[in-house]
Amino acid sequence: MFTLVTILTIAIGIGANSVIFSVIRGVLLKPLPYPDPDALIAIWQTAPKINLKELDLSPSDYFIFREKNRSFTSMGAWGGGTVSITGNGSPEEVRSLWVTEETLGVLGMVPSLGRTFTAKDTERVPDTVILTHAYWQRKFGGDPSAVGRRILIGGQGMEIIGILPAGFRFLDEKPDLFLPLRFERAKTKLGNYSYRGIARLKFGVTLAQANADIARLIPIAHVSFPPPPGFSAKLFDEAHMQAALRPLIKDVVGELGKVLWVLMGSIAVVLLIACANVANLLLVRAEGRQQELSIRLALGASSGRIAGELLFESLLLAVLGGAAGLGLAAAALRVLVSIAPAYLPRLDNIAIDGVVVLFTLGISLAAGILFGLIPVLKYAAPNVTAALRAGGRTLSQGRERRRARNVLVVVQMALAVVLLIGSGLTIRTFQALRRVDPGFHAPRELQTFRLYIPETAAKEPDRAIRTLQEIQRKLSEIPGVTAVAFGNSFPTDGNNSTDLLYAEDRTYKEGDLPPLRRFKFVAPASFMPWGRLW
Repeated sequence: MFTLVTILTIAIGIGANSVIFSVIRGVLLKPLPYPDPDALIAIWQTAPKINLKELDLSPSDYFIFREKNRSFTSMGAWGGGTVSITGNGSPEEVRSLWVTEETLGVLGMVPSLGRTFTAKDTERVPDTVILTHAYWQRKFGGDPSAVGRRILIGGQGMEIIGILPAGFRFLDEKPDLFLPLRFERAKTKLGNYSYRGIARLKFGVTLAQANADIARLIPIAHVSFPPPPGFSAKLFDEAHMQAALRPLIKDVVGELGKVLWVLMGSIAVVLLIACANVANLLLVRAEGRQQELSIRLALGASSGRIAGELLFESLLLAVLGGAAGLGLAAAALRVLVSIAPAYLPRLDNIAIDGVVVLFTLGISLAAGILFGLIPVLKYAAPNVTAALRAGGRTLSQGRERRRARNVLVVVQMALAVVLLIGSGLTIRTFQALRRVDPGFHAPRELQTFRLYIPETAAKEPDRAIRTLQEIQRKLSEIPGVTAVAFGNSFPTDGNNSTDLLYAEDRTYKEGDLPPLRRFKFVAPASFMPWGRLW
């Protein structure tokens, strides 16, 4: 019973640490699965004058940065969205990425079948497509003859020119196909910061040097292309845009790293509590063995040998507990991966591997030494005369005998109180988030969905509006539906357009920029299901 309780206690503490370390290793510590991943960077800018901490790449930036930089071996731009596929089974809307001709090459991608995009694919109206391995298997059954066939994407025929390798992942995106991203240089104007940029640094170039290089090119971009109607080139200069390049892995992980490290620290406290608990159990057990240990000393055993045996028993218990904890960790990770939480990137990388096993073994040995040293130091050299005189009767427990156990109990309680306070604050925060007012009426009754009308099905804007209005009318006739509206995004989805907002009747001073505001495009009925009027 002592062994089972001890192993279970250690398994819970070590298993929890192994789970969190597996997540940290898979998400934060493993390099990106591309050649020389440390050379990959994400291209961002900031505009402190208009309070923008993150500014995407614009087509004008793409042309100037790609052509005049001194820091990159290659550079690409990309954006995401959805497209509709028809003519090959049931119509479906799939996740897609638009990429410039060098984007996949920046990541070292070589198609398993066919070819990748070239400059010709992005210089004309896109009529080529690359499929991911998963979509190729699902839609074409892995048929190699799919390369060269044409499929209808958005009502337009496009040729399949390549199939991506099975293990290829584009950052943490999960697209089904890739389309060529086309920028028309003759029609490019300043602005339209709507695309993500990635690049590969030249050998020996540091991130600071690359930032300085891009900072040099930002003013050049502002004078190389005309401003859009209603704007001036000076306005872009007055925004004080700055380069903010960063390692590509930060684009994948985001701010999750801080949360994971805090969680790792919290789980480490759980292990310390488990160690204190086991140390107390070992103290009680060692106290019951005082006569046995004294007889062995009297027969000639050394204190070092007895200390070694006690420590070996502790390490054996710790290793057995670590093995059980590793089993618990593996089961917990299987559950985590099956749930696939959307906030956790690089989920495919989270697994029990050799490094996790070594980590588990290391903390098992450390825990064994930690909780094993206390009974060793206290009972490895017992008072032989007092123990033998006891003749097997229980010795009275004085203040000295209880001191070590009392200290361990105090340590356990202190650590448990810290965890309890942290857990209470977390639960309170969760409850507060559940009670947040979303700003519109009856959120539980609001149902949202996305639809895509191909340009080939409604080329004229008036026809597209009429199509949406007809869809709106038919939906409103469904029993139980009280109101229907449409827009380019729905409440709380985080998808907003952002631009400077000029007041028509206001004159702005030299160097005075109007405020930056977020906005949505919505139909007239949008406030009926969402607003406070109903």
